[in-house]
Amino acid sequence: MRVVSTSVLGELVAGHLAGRGDGAGGRRPVVVASGNFASPAVALRVVDEAVESYRLFVLNPQPGLPVRPGVAHVTPFVGPGMRGLATLEYVPCRLSLVPRLLAGPYRPDVVVVHTSPPVNGRVSLGTEVNILPAAVEAARAGGGLVVAQLNPAMPYTFGDGELPLDLVDLAVEAHQPLPHPAARPVDEVGRAIGERVAALVGDGATLQLGIGGVPNATLAALTARRGLRVWTETFSDGVLALDRTGALDTSAELVTSFLFGSAELYGWVDRNPRVRLLRTETVNDPGTIARQPAMTSINTALQVDLHAQVNAAHIRGRAWSGFGGQPDFVAGALHAPGGHAVIALPSWHAKSDTSTVVASLGEPTTSFQHSYLVSEHGTASLWGESMQGQAREIIAHVADPRARDGLTRHVEAWSVAPPGGRGDGPSGRAAD
Repeated sequence: MRVVSTSVLGELVAGHLAGRGDGAGGRRPVVVASGNFASPAVALRVVDEAVESYRLFVLNPQPGLPVRPGVAHVTPFVGPGMRGLATLEYVPCRLSLVPRLLAGPYRPDVVVVHTSPPVNGRVSLGTEVNILPAAVEAARAGGGLVVAQLNPAMPYTFGDGELPLDLVDLAVEAHQPLPHPAARPVDEVGRAIGERVAALVGDGATLQLGIGGVPNATLAALTARRGLRVWTETFSDGVLALDRTGALDTSAELVTSFLFGSAELYGWVDRNPRVRLLRTETVNDPGTIARQPAMTSINTALQVDLHAQVNAAHIRGRAWSGFGGQPDFVAGALHAPGGHAVIALPSWHAKSDTSTVVASLGEPTTSFQHSYLVSEHGTASLWGESMQGQAREIIAHVADPRARDGLTRHVEAWSVAPPGGRGDGPSGRAAD
């Protein structure tokens, strides 16, 4: 690893890409950078100023990334930093498979990571491991350049984000305060949902939760549990609270792939041997998830339908987020011993004043075949139910009362003309 000034970094990046033409195979260069709340602002700005035209590949990008003519924005998970941009290239992909994109059509010419300062011949990716080890490996294999922003504010976390210095080509030293996303207040609806979800979680369960109002409310309702484990793609301050109340199994590692939260959380994970940040291919592998005891996957959604299908990614035909890890964890949890896949959401969308439970999704499906659907009104138990039984459970326990009559008429119509055609057989008659 060679530590340079920002001006020298720009010259070296420009020279490296000039030597490669417009990128591998004559395409526009691909720049992969740390995402979520760990974007290396200083180093990425230098790269942006040095490269006239390129494709910027970031997961869940936040505001502040380069947005200008010449920059195409590529992501399998849309964040507010790219949402709505005319230059957005949304690439549908399960999070567990994103590393394959980086080894193939999106092999990086430059990778820009945000790390701790060196410790014993290594730097740590800190709060954001995720797809970055795969990006570094793909860049090294393809003759790409690996650039690090060394930041003393970045905690040193253990696991797959510990990189030997010889994997990093160039580095700049730049202090950058880590963002602390504002805590989302939990309203009465969220609190009711959290308590219902928590009732499905027993002592000794392994948890996967996202970040937001419903996950936070669920974690707050789990403080009386004991022996809980964590195997999740991300966590925030709620896990720290569980640790302090004695709810976690102190003999088990807390496994995640990225995290963000308060300064207190960042201090807690710094050099904490119990916390392991592993690469996406491991954390989100459904087979590995299925080996976790009583794996309980808890996710939210924008819509659910009477077929128990979930849309968690699209609004009015546009990508709002992406598959993320939801389908990975739903499948893994269903195969785990004692595992469950839970989808939790409010029954009514306040901004659009519409039901979040619909007869049939009009948007792409993110996941399906869950154990439970939960809203503030109740819990629908879906496993082992017929299609009609699932629909009735959803209407009775999840849907808002204002939507139930209309949804019930859809189910009643199924007995007259089942979805998919008339009759029971392929040509509209009873099967032999």
